[in-house]
Amino acid sequence: MDRAEIKSVTELLDIELSIPNYQRPYKWSKKNVEDLLTDIFSAIEQAYQPDGDCFKYRIGTVILHWNENDGAYDVVDGQQRIISLMLIRRFVTDEKDRRFVSVNLKNTITQTNLYNNYAFIQDWFRLRADKKEMVLKAFSDLLEVVVIAVQETSEAFQLFDSQNSRGKELDPHDLLKAYHLREMKGYLFDMQRAVTKWETVSPSEIKKLFGKYLFPIIKWSDREKSIAFTAQEIDVFKGIEDKYEYSYAVRARKAMPTFQLTEPFRAGNDFFSMVDHYLALLDYLRKTMADSSDFSEINDIIGENSDMPKSVGFDYAKTLFECAVLRYYDRFRNLDKQAIKKIFTWAFMLRVDMESLGFDSINRYATGVYNPVYTNIYPMFSIIGHARLHTEISNLTIKVRREPDAARNSKWQALYELLKAMNHVD
Repeated sequence: MDRAEIKSVTELLDIELSIPNYQRPYKWSKKNVEDLLTDIFSAIEQAYQPDGDCFKYRIGTVILHWNENDGAYDVVDGQQRIISLMLIRRFVTDEKDRRFVSVNLKNTITQTNLYNNYAFIQDWFRLRADKKEMVLKAFSDLLEVVVIAVQETSEAFQLFDSQNSRGKELDPHDLLKAYHLREMKGYLFDMQRAVTKWETVSPSEIKKLFGKYLFPIIKWSDREKSIAFTAQEIDVFKGIEDKYEYSYAVRARKAMPTFQLTEPFRAGNDFFSMVDHYLALLDYLRKTMADSSDFSEINDIIGENSDMPKSVGFDYAKTLFECAVLRYYDRFRNLDKQAIKKIFTWAFMLRVDMESLGFDSINRYATGVYNPVYTNIYPMFSIIGHARLHTEISNLTIKVRREPDAARNSKWQALYELLKAMNHVD
């Protein structure tokens, strides 16, 4: 085998492969296998054209190292995908005695995931029995893998480090970019325009948009705790493919290009429009609130010239406020002075209530989890999402006075006094 080759999945799986003992267990979940099967079926639907042509679909890169002692290639990178592809092939061929990759079956994690994932594959094909031959054909004719095979162990791990960017996964927003560009296949001009616009924005700004604002807002609106936005969470932003005729999909297509954070959007070009829309909206909200005399009391607390102590907890409270304002404006398209002050007081009373403030407390507070320490217990994002009129927010009763009448941490007593003055509480 040459140092690097493009091979079909069938050719890859027919190589004598072994999983070395230093590799982690087989950890892919049913969700990972579902995503793989979805990608395979999506590639099949898009690739085979009426004129008989077939556009190849590349599903990744694997790194192999020749092990002379075992007479097989050790899988240095790509074992999770390889094992999952072997499980799929084993099922669609119905050949239980087909050679399988050499893997440590004594590991209980590997055993459990092999069993669960094979059962899931069986269930997946229960209503797709007629698709088995199509998948097998795709393995040999459509789906490709870049196979890098080396002789030296040190070279294999050097390639592994390079391939995985020092152990970091590809950023989820980059995966979303690739996914939605694929949905635009056939519209070259729109693809080029989307990429050009995307690349004018700093990657860190796009990463912040999803991880700091959009993803938490969606989770909190459903009264769920937010977690780090990783590749495992990108389904939230995959949108709706045009082929779907579900009622909600038809409704969403008619609504475009009007976006709502918790509502679906069309996959493809509308994703890039959505990103551009919310980047611009965040910028508009920051500038408008900073320049408006209606929010001077708020700017005195969180503005650039604020005298408030700097801390991680204070920044968390500020982000909570910004997310809630974005959720509010996204729904009602106004910056009602009273409503924004109520949201601000709600967010920063948490900083007053807590001795120390971490993101776990932000999560609980945003979803309305009861804590006797909290002066206010409101699932604010859910409340905004269910409100019919913006006055339902401006009329909320947000408590300010605590018992005892002092910030829990004296460091935030000045903040407490400003919040009381803003709300005309003696």
